[in-house]
Amino acid sequence: MGSSHTLDQLDTCLDDTHAVANAGLLLAATLAERLGIEQAADALIDLGERAGAHRPGRKLLTLVHSLLAGGDCIDDADLLRCGQTASVLGHRVMAPSTLGTFLRSFTFGHVRQLDRLSEQVLARAWMAGAGPGDGPMTMDLDSTVCEVHGHAKQGAAYGSTRNLGYHPLVASRADTGEVLHARQRTGRANTARGAARFVDELAARVRRAGASGELTMRADSGFWSAKTIRACRRHQLRSSITVGQTTPIRAAIATIAADAWVDIVYPDGGLAQVAETRYRGDRLMVRRTRLVGAQAELFPDWRYHAFVTDRVGTTVELDQDHRRHAVVELCIRDLKAGAGLRHCPSGKFNANAAWLLAASLAHNLLRWVAAIGLGARGELVVAKTLRRTLLNLPGRLTRSARRWTLHLPAGWPWAAWFELALARLRCIDYAT
Repeated sequence: MGSSHTLDQLDTCLDDTHAVANAGLLLAATLAERLGIEQAADALIDLGERAGAHRPGRKLLTLVHSLLAGGDCIDDADLLRCGQTASVLGHRVMAPSTLGTFLRSFTFGHVRQLDRLSEQVLARAWMAGAGPGDGPMTMDLDSTVCEVHGHAKQGAAYGSTRNLGYHPLVASRADTGEVLHARQRTGRANTARGAARFVDELAARVRRAGASGELTMRADSGFWSAKTIRACRRHQLRSSITVGQTTPIRAAIATIAADAWVDIVYPDGGLAQVAETRYRGDRLMVRRTRLVGAQAELFPDWRYHAFVTDRVGTTVELDQDHRRHAVVELCIRDLKAGAGLRHCPSGKFNANAAWLLAASLAHNLLRWVAAIGLGARGELVVAKTLRRTLLNLPGRLTRSARRWTLHLPAGWPWAAWFELALARLRCIDYAT
């Protein structure tokens, strides 16, 4: 604007019935349609005579698309009802009050039905090109604290972090950041609670979904237990699990000869070495670090970090790979900040368990859009980047000669990406 125009002279009028908020949701909606999510949800989720039982597929997709658009509470679904936004989603958009009723109708059994749906969608997405096939796949197991506000949250409690919330288990795929499995737990649950059964379910789940290659499980010390290790071996999963500094572990580390330590790369001002010994039949990999120079006065002694594994490889290689377990934190970060899990909206535990699975589905849809639509296989993507470049795209829907046209902004910097992703997603065979 020139100097003769000011923002105060700019009139506003909220009357455009053809406007589309977040027109880029067309990408995720196209993929959801090709994967048959609505039809699968209608077939698998049976709420009986409960309120909100009719057509659960459109209710689930309304939640998922709201989360993809940046919503983190039920009321945010109202964004999808403005202008012609619903026209790019491929399903009827349900009111927030209906969605709340739908979530509160869930029991534990219904959550398991939704869990079965997420597995079926995972298998279809992998068949469409996002899967590992017969190649190796590394999975990372972790837990997180989902904070809540207010005391009317069923199952929420103050855990080890002293924050009120829930304590779900999450398993992610290391190279893509997909959520492979998630299970809601109460806030009082300790880290390892239900971990062995979770591994049983996870192994069977990814095998049924189409992962036929070698599987590896990485986890931190909270999951170090005989039960978890036995569960991995029962399903022929290679494991790499951090151990606590217990008396037997310290005794095993003390048996390592002084000349067995191998120097590895470490930032300036410090030293790092790795070595290997045995502990109860498993390989015990140990990394020790210490500071040098003036800073050594702060931590003058060696600090030890150890993990047990049954994997094949050199000590240096396995130590490097085990440290990559930290990528699970990026998945959890995106699950909270990018898929709405930073807020559990209901006072009912099972409703929040269903919310976790809906958030996981939204999280995965973003990654499948990148993997299948953009060819970003084996690459970690950031939810807020995809939302800013591809989803939060304003548009306007018009009709001429009995044909609908979605008009998008001219000069959009990521227009080529959008067109490429849409063309590829439309090529997915519905039969998959």
